[in-house]
Amino acid sequence: MPSRKKLAADAWGAMLQVHATLVPVLDKAVRDQTGLPLSWYDVLLELSAAPEGRLRMSDLAERVVLSRTRVSRLVDELVDRGLVGKEVHPDDRRSAYAVISNEGLALFKAAAPVYLRAIENQFASDLTDEEILQLSRLLNRVRDRPTG
Repeated sequence: MPSRKKLAADAWGAMLQVHATLVPVLDKAVRDQTGLPLSWYDVLLELSAAPEGRLRMSDLAERVVLSRTRVSRLVDELVDRGLVGKEVHPDDRRSAYAVISNEGLALFKAAAPVYLRAIENQFASDLTDEEILQLSRLLNRVRDRPTG
């Protein structure tokens, strides 16, 4: 039996490889069918789930999965397309809110089934429901573990 360190490193490597392999495939599926890059979808997803469809830019940066380091640029691109608006924070002029527009919400809702279908086809199709549930539980447990 390999050492625990080797097992952990192999599992970590497999997770990174799956991510690196599937994100471009999912991006292509969503982009080809909706014209929406996956990074934009990620921002619209978080805004659509937020109360009143808006988040402070700093909160949005913490929530997005695919493009944390470039959230400001992504939001500016979405603003240029009319999918998101920016509002100055009334109590703190240094911070701003990103707000999903009606057009952005409509595009998100149109893209969501495409994204979910791509996840099923490219990620989950060879797994049983029990395996998907177990994988989700394990990854959430790792994610929720205190760091530091």
